[in-house]
Amino acid sequence: MKFPATFILALLLPVILNAQPGKYTDSLQHFRDNYISTHEVVLEKDRARLRFYPINGEYRIAARVERIYEAPWFGMETSGRLKKNFRVYAILHFSFAGQSLKLSVYQSQQLMNTEGYTDYLFIPFTDQTNGEETYENGRYIDITTANLQQETFYIDFNKSYNPYCAYISNVYNCPIPPKENNLAVAIGAGEKKYGAPQQ
Repeated sequence: MKFPATFILALLLPVILNAQPGKYTDSLQHFRDNYISTHEVVLEKDRARLRFYPINGEYRIAARVERIYEAPWFGMETSGRLKKNFRVYAILHFSFAGQSLKLSVYQSQQLMNTEGYTDYLFIPFTDQTNGEETYENGRYIDITTANLQQETFYIDFNKSYNPYCAYISNVYNCPIPPKENNLAVAIGAGEKKYGAPQQ
């Protein structure tokens, strides 16, 4: 999971889009440029190896928000030995590529007690691009509780990014998306495999 500058920009992006209709691509490009320039794991000399799909508005998808209250905490598997405590905060129901799909949104027990991140929510997912075009262990999307106050939320897969483990192994304990967040479609948006050929 990553937060600082990238996370703050993710929070501001809906405001930018609402204030400047028609500027979606420009706003996403700004988000992406900031992500690259402030990356906390990939050194500046290696940031040219960060790869992305072309920005595509079709991957900003309307979802129905099903709020889940007082779900039990559970230990989410990670790339290391450590498990991290999360609970399901909401379920997003949406349609894509002719299929009815859903994604669980998770709340971190640790971040609930971390100043500045108490409203942080986390969407880890896998899809049919993993291992070929994208990182084999899935990707992440960051949102906040404020994003889910309405009945409809727009999932923007253009903002999906790789966990730190995609760049450095055996250092971080990156959450592994639970099976319930395995999408049986190809999500050709967001960050691609590190160093993969740019299309």
